[in-house]
Amino acid sequence: MQTLQNAKDALMGNPGFTQEDVADLQGKTVLVTGGTGGIGLEVARTFALSRARVLLLSSKNESGNDAIESIKKTNPAADIRFIACDLGNLREVKNVGDGIVKDEDRLDIFVADAGVGVNKFDVSSDGIDRHFAVNHLGHFLLLNRLLPLLRRTSRIETSAPPRIIAVSSTLHRQAPSSTRFASAEEITGDGARNMSALGLYGRSKLANLLFIKYGVAERVIRPNGDRMFALAVHPGAVATAQVEQYKEAYGTIPGNVMKQLVTPFMRSPDQGSLSTLWAATSADVSKEGYQGKYFENPGEFGKEGELVTEENGANLWNLSEKMVKDVLGSDALLPWDVKAKE
Repeated sequence: MQTLQNAKDALMGNPGFTQEDVADLQGKTVLVTGGTGGIGLEVARTFALSRARVLLLSSKNESGNDAIESIKKTNPAADIRFIACDLGNLREVKNVGDGIVKDEDRLDIFVADAGVGVNKFDVSSDGIDRHFAVNHLGHFLLLNRLLPLLRRTSRIETSAPPRIIAVSSTLHRQAPSSTRFASAEEITGDGARNMSALGLYGRSKLANLLFIKYGVAERVIRPNGDRMFALAVHPGAVATAQVEQYKEAYGTIPGNVMKQLVTPFMRSPDQGSLSTLWAATSADVSKEGYQGKYFENPGEFGKEGELVTEENGANLWNLSEKMVKDVLGSDALLPWDVKAKE
């Protein structure tokens, strides 16, 4: 009986942390990409119930009002702003990021949750593998444009350090063993076009983890002495609208069969939100050794795949900068260095 319970806990999570453990966030502003559905919506709902100002980013205009209405059913006084943003369109991402910096007074928590699920190969409006473009590159640029606002907030001595949370996955270990992030051809060329749906998704989730560990933590926060934290999390296998993408990836009938087989063993979106909420709000995150780390459950360090290396992290960072500049021009990125004029 105990063995069965252990197996259930491993699948569904038994974290000892719930939405009720989220601290009062009154006066703080949080941003959640993909915040109009699934895990992102549940994260945003809890933030709103904790009295934060919540910015919801999603490419789906029609889902914005629905998300706000859903949250306000349980919290009529919620302070929520919806912002339409296609993370696969780099010019739009840049404009949205700059608009937020202009319009908002502060930003305390940045949650990168939006993403393409396990799906077939496709390209973004910029001609880049859509998994990589939406799940990683759009967030890379958005964080860069929002960094001045995060730093401005970090200088408020009475406030907790801002946090940057990327929703990765244990499926980062399914990225092809040949993954090096060495060129744009590797990302969108023939090899990617022939890659499995799981491989494409896994590669993008690997990018999320590398971006936090060897990018934000090691190239931005530590060398600049920034008063903020960056973490990557795995939400568990969660039953969201992304499971519908199985039908696109594998065909209608096989996709439906797969959906029916896996859904009973998946966490609900509110269960899936707990790792993100813990990383975004728990006092434990300030402990030494937590900076840049990957967690598979609240407070539980995750198992990193063999491709989580410093070399791959450096390659990803350099390639991300190059790909953004190739699309938007040499001035597309703000300096990451705090000494530069913000």
